[in-house]
Amino acid sequence: MNYTHEVEKMCIVKKGPHHGPAPIPEEGRWVKATEIADISGLTHGIGWCAPQQGTCKLTLNVKNGVVEEALVETIGCSGMTHSAAMAAEILPGKTLLECLNTDLVCDAINVAMRELFLQIVYGRTQSAFSEDGLSIGAGLEDLGKGLRSQVGTMYSTKVKGVRYLEMAEGYVTKIALDEDGEVCGYQFVKLGKMLEDIRHGATPNEAYEKNIGQYGRFDNAAQYIDPREE
Repeated sequence: MNYTHEVEKMCIVKKGPHHGPAPIPEEGRWVKATEIADISGLTHGIGWCAPQQGTCKLTLNVKNGVVEEALVETIGCSGMTHSAAMAAEILPGKTLLECLNTDLVCDAINVAMRELFLQIVYGRTQSAFSEDGLSIGAGLEDLGKGLRSQVGTMYSTKVKGVRYLEMAEGYVTKIALDEDGEVCGYQFVKLGKMLEDIRHGATPNEAYEKNIGQYGRFDNAAQYIDPREE
């Protein structure tokens, strides 16, 4: 260790407190973390790209400082989906510190990693007070039926009003309007569940009909419109 001449000339003043770091909650325990291996927890959060044109929701399950599970969901640009594929391969097996210093290709994913790092090392995880944390695979619970991301897509104009395109329940096929021309319900198809049924042997028509649902005052509407065509 090299010291400047000014420091060399200083007298020693002894340090009083030696209590170490403040404890943080981790998986039902209070931990005084002094190294990356002391960190555990499951959490999720978002990041955004530099031009703020896309975002990433990242879920990490960390055990003893190592990422054991990662869920990467992106929206905003086509390149982000390919970056997400790379990040999903890169993250598991790395320590949190390695992940923080790894180029995850997309700005939004990199920012999400930074934000999650802060949550995890400060004990602000979803599993902070869950004894032994959450099992590997818990990240999948963030997804909807058929392991499909839950998204909301709405479009509107001043002159023509709103169009519901996709809800958490699924792909919107019809919007119901009341006597005043205002939205009073909608019909949807659960895409993830529909495709799951097709994979298990149902015909496309059977799977489609089986997974149609509706919300609101759909049955008694004055008018129905296709949000993508009308």
